[in-house]
Amino acid sequence: MNIADTSFLFSLYGKDAHTPTATAWVNAQNKRISTGILGHHELTNALRLSAFRKVISIAEMTNSLAAFESDIKTGHLGIVRVDLAQVMAEAMRLSALHTCAGGHRAFDILHVATARLAKAKLFLTFDNNQRKLAASAGLAVGP
Repeated sequence: MNIADTSFLFSLYGKDAHTPTATAWVNAQNKRISTGILGHHELTNALRLSAFRKVISIAEMTNSLAAFESDIKTGHLGIVRVDLAQVMAEAMRLSALHTCAGGHRAFDILHVATARLAKAKLFLTFDNNQRKLAASAGLAVGP
């Protein structure tokens, strides 16, 4: 299973400097990607916040949200279900091991914890600091 963090999903469903890479990677792999329920929340909020900040228009936000939800409904994008208490326990463990040395944000740790618990084969992110955390936690990282 390939699990994407919010930076990868935003590049895929929104528009930023990594959009061509994310789109090309998904098209070349022809494999379903997944995210956790926290990734679902963070992406939808990031798109809305981008519209608030006028980075994207309301129409672009609406289209991005519709495409994201459509891909979930059609099975092109999976939402992994992991126990939130287990995610929190794993996140606390990862934070204790890595945050003082690496300066990791709470949501980034939660995404990596989710990927570990879901036994992800590959963790997809464009966030360099999160890449380091995921690799330190034993995950293969792409794209």
